[in-house]
Amino acid sequence: MLVAQIPFSKAKVESVVSTQLSDTNAPGGEVFQFFEGTPVRFEDGVEVSKVDLRIKREGAHPGFLVLEVQGRCVPLDEVKRHYADLAITDVPRGRSMNEATSYTATLGWGRLSFGFREKNPGCLAFIAFNPS
Repeated sequence: MLVAQIPFSKAKVESVVSTQLSDTNAPGGEVFQFFEGTPVRFEDGVEVSKVDLRIKREGAHPGFLVLEVQGRCVPLDEVKRHYADLAITDVPRGRSMNEATSYTATLGWGRLSFGFREKNPGCLAFIAFNPS
């Protein structure tokens, strides 16, 4: 389980998600190290199409992780069966069909957000882990 891996590290996320992460050398890399992983398909038909891990280079920071989801459609009702107390924390502003409505659960370890993009609003597009 990913939550048990907080604070996140490259090795911990690779182990749980079963993918190899590589440094993207993205802009902003002087403060954070950005890693991306290859797709992973699960038995239930859900696929993590992209793993995006951000770890602060210096100082204490738990990391930030986003899993982009595709494959089998995961509707909001299915997410709510696991996380009933969700608050809308972001909404599309009409600039792109890739903008998302985000539903966030505030948990003991931080915030867990579920994003549903405008281009396919009935299916989960990403999960963001934002430890505090």
